Amino acid sequence: MKSIKYITSLIVAAIFFSCSTENDLPDLDALGAPTDVSALTTVTQDNTGKVTFLPRGGGVTQYEIYFGDGTTVPAYVNPGGTVDHVYKEGIYNAKIVGITLNGKRTEVIQEVEVSFKAPQNLVVSIENDLAVSKKVNVTATADYALFYDVYFGEAGKPDPISANNGESVSYTYQNAGVYTIRVVSKSAAIKTTEYSEEFTVTVVNKPFASAPTPPNRQASDVISIYGSKYTNVVGTNYFPDWGQAGQGSSWTEFDLNGDKMLNYIKLSYQGIALADGTTIDVSGMEFIHMDVWTSDLQKIETSLISKTNGEKPVVKDLVANEWTSIDIPISAFTSQGLTVADIFQLKFVGTPWATGSVFIDNIYFYKTPSALIEMPIDFESTTLTYPWAGFGASDFGAIPVSVVTNPDKSGSNVSNKVVKIEKTAGAQVWAGASLNLDSKVDFTKGTKVKVAVWSPKVGATILFKMEVSTSPKDGNGNPTVNVEVQGTTTVANAWEIITFDLTTGSGFNIANAYDRVILFPDFNVGGTGTTYYFDDIKQSN
Repeated sequence: MKSIKYITSLIVAAIFFSCSTENDLPDLDALGAPTDVSALTTVTQDNTGKVTFLPRGGGVTQYEIYFGDGTTVPAYVNPGGTVDHVYKEGIYNAKIVGITLNGKRTEVIQEVEVSFKAPQNLVVSIENDLAVSKKVNVTATADYALFYDVYFGEAGKPDPISANNGESVSYTYQNAGVYTIRVVSKSAAIKTTEYSEEFTVTVVNKPFASAPTPPNRQASDVISIYGSKYTNVVGTNYFPDWGQAGQGSSWTEFDLNGDKMLNYIKLSYQGIALADGTTIDVSGMEFIHMDVWTSDLQKIETSLISKTNGEKPVVKDLVANEWTSIDIPISAFTSQGLTVADIFQLKFVGTPWATGSVFIDNIYFYKTPSALIEMPIDFESTTLTYPWAGFGASDFGAIPVSVVTNPDKSGSNVSNKVVKIEKTAGAQVWAGASLNLDSKVDFTKGTKVKVAVWSPKVGATILFKMEVSTSPKDGNGNPTVNVEVQGTTTVANAWEIITFDLTTGSGFNIANAYDRVILFPDFNVGGTGTTYYFDDIKQSN
């Protein structure tokens, strides 16, 4: 049991530096408070109550240990050092204080149970780590215990690893296999309590998290081969095999909680073939991107294959048990003489050959955008398309949304193009439209948003919302990091400017990477077949 508080205090100390100039002095004010402060507490098994404290923490230059038994003077311990203290039988709240060079302090209250009874009701959990191959996590708890030792049973590693009662300890084996793991729970009593288990240590051979979400891009700036972010080239065969089953290689589409990805198993070489007669011209693109996960491949070789002059490879290193995001310049292929105006296949080769498995997601070609959908938004660009997505129709489908010619060039808005949202008859009270931005909102430009609104009635509630599209989803599939602000129309059949002060919205934080704008016309009122227009979505102070 721990409780932590951070305290900044002043310590008067004489510190001498051998620096030759003032600029060489360290910036002590920049040092943060100590982190992860705790202490491993062990006790001798001889009924004496002798407890040893080994304090731990990040950024600590000295520890103070208050034993919690009425002793008024603390013990001072340097990093890596220990201190002993003899307790009577009982339960104590010791205080571990980590102190930085500039005097910032972090205090942790840690329970110390000293019992002359042997540990009872020992419960041990031994599990393979879900994310790291050959890593095993052990947790042990017992009544009257203060700590426990774990013998992981690997040859040449006879020493145990100790942990406080109820805390976890981890160990990574050199090889997968079956090992005898022994846990010895200890109190201050002479007698200990043990548990042992024959445990199979495994290799993590599949990802437990999705690849990073690609950024928003204009359709003209990307050619997508595989992934859910962009529109993929139609008719692509992701598993042509090319006779590799004879090498023991195979393939499947792996589904990670609804997120699908390509899985090439015992990768010799496998690849992707576009539909018969289909080629893509990637000469206008700058990079090919893909996200790769493996537990046992060291490298992946990627080849683009041209109808004109064959294939050229580029080799990239992989990091085990995590997603490796790969961006290969198209010039890495053209510099080898490859023609990239008629690509019809991609090939992947594993190192070592036909041994390891690989998961691949988000395969696409891209270039630096010439223009971005970002704040401010005025719909006047001749190069951008604005992919508004309507939602909330009577059948829960999409309500009509389009960029159109301004139907009323007068008053506060005489621009040429605006967005039209039709709240059709029977539409849900929450019907509206969303637009993904190509870059996150920069709040140095202001935390208020002004929107030109044309409403068919006075008193319509306009809900303005921003979301972080990549944040965790709620039960309805909507991002949980968002901000909502309401405004009300004051005129009918005319343009007006409504200001939405984001700082009044619950949960608003300028540090959040908001990258989606949503408009809800006549919010909380069912659709009656009315039309609303919006324009000039821009920030202000």
